[in-house]
Amino acid sequence: MIRTILIDDEPLARDIVKYYLSEHKEIEIIAECCDGFEGLKAITQHKPDLIFLDIQMPKISGFEMLELVEDKPAVIFTTAFDEFAIKAFEVNAVDYLLKPIDKSRFDLAMQKLPLRLNQKESTDAVLDAVAMSSAQSNRVVVKKDGIIKIIPVADINYLEADDDYVKLSTTEGAFYKNKTMAFFEQTLDAGQFIRIHRSYIINLAQVTKIELKEKDSYVVLLKSDIWLPVSKTGYAKLKTALGL
Repeated sequence: MIRTILIDDEPLARDIVKYYLSEHKEIEIIAECCDGFEGLKAITQHKPDLIFLDIQMPKISGFEMLELVEDKPAVIFTTAFDEFAIKAFEVNAVDYLLKPIDKSRFDLAMQKLPLRLNQKESTDAVLDAVAMSSAQSNRVVVKKDGIIKIIPVADINYLEADDDYVKLSTTEGAFYKNKTMAFFEQTLDAGQFIRIHRSYIINLAQVTKIELKEKDSYVVLLKSDIWLPVSKTGYAKLKTALGL
């Protein structure tokens, strides 16, 4: 049996998927969820083999929810209109169903399911691609002590490399995201965030002072009273950004 969870804020959409799945006796529906918060909790609790995941949902999107899942199940996304996502799915071979879901298209997705169950790594490629879109780049969703937190990027003072994670320093404290510095350098607004060092990206609005520490070595002071090192390359970027 393929243990499956349906995550969609529209009851009718879940009912349609359940109806189509009734012909597939190998599928066992173990939970239904109406938003990403419930979905994350159910996935953590039940550890399903497969989820049907809506993209556009209240509070957090299906993509943002999936980023917080540590051991990702196979995913068949459902969407009403996200053209950017559709392109990403086609490139990365992750399946999706366009609403209203057509029965023949649904059956085709199910025919491909055995392959999808062993192709989970492509989901990460989709999440990285979608994060590049403007709709996803104005906030960061994290999980701390079991609580989901949505952080507007404007509230980030600086980012710091920390082993396999990136630490986000904000006005409300520190949060960790299982991403790379290169990922944030590519996704954050280059006019607002500058990588000043291999280990640091700063919010330009937080800069209060730049000082020469020693020959060709600079440090920057942020409004949060934090001094950070600036590399030679980072100093050049900082000068250009500040018009110096």
